[in-house]
Amino acid sequence: MRELILVVVVVVVLAVIAIVAWRYYKEQRTKKLRGRYGPEYDRTVVTLRDQAEAEAELEKREKRVKALHIHALSTADRQRFISGWRAIQTEFVDDPKGAVKEADRLMQDAMSLCGYPMTDFEQRAADVSVNHPRVVNNYRAAHEIAVRDRLGEASTEELRQALVHYRSLFDELVEAPEVTGREVRA
Repeated sequence: MRELILVVVVVVVLAVIAIVAWRYYKEQRTKKLRGRYGPEYDRTVVTLRDQAEAEAELEKREKRVKALHIHALSTADRQRFISGWRAIQTEFVDDPKGAVKEADRLMQDAMSLCGYPMTDFEQRAADVSVNHPRVVNNYRAAHEIAVRDRLGEASTEELRQALVHYRSLFDELVEAPEVTGREVRA
């Protein structure tokens, strides 16, 4: 009888330890992902309506992007894109619609040259979120305005805001000398 009680106690203790360990793992995983992705973490949780599913999605993105070999731009390419951006800013005064269209194209060119696949926009934004989680929402907002502009639904103020949003990703993607957490290949 004592042996049976001892076995039951050991099983219960092991089960409690396993549950505590599992909860600790989940809390640490959440803390790590929330800290890394910031607002993108919250957006993904809201979009998928399930925290565990959202965390799995963010980890899936990390694995995908790691396999893509994302790299920083060479100095020459960086200078070319900076010059292109300056031209877009100058163009905005006379042709806001054209400037936003060019900004969208310039960002796509820069992302492509850095190694991001130019698939559909949502996949591109998800890929960008891994290395640039703090500005990916700006990229989404800029793209949304650009799409609305193509439909004739964006005001000049919204176009100005789109350029500001594109600039936040531009600064990280083009002007940054290295990609965060990744080996730089020129």
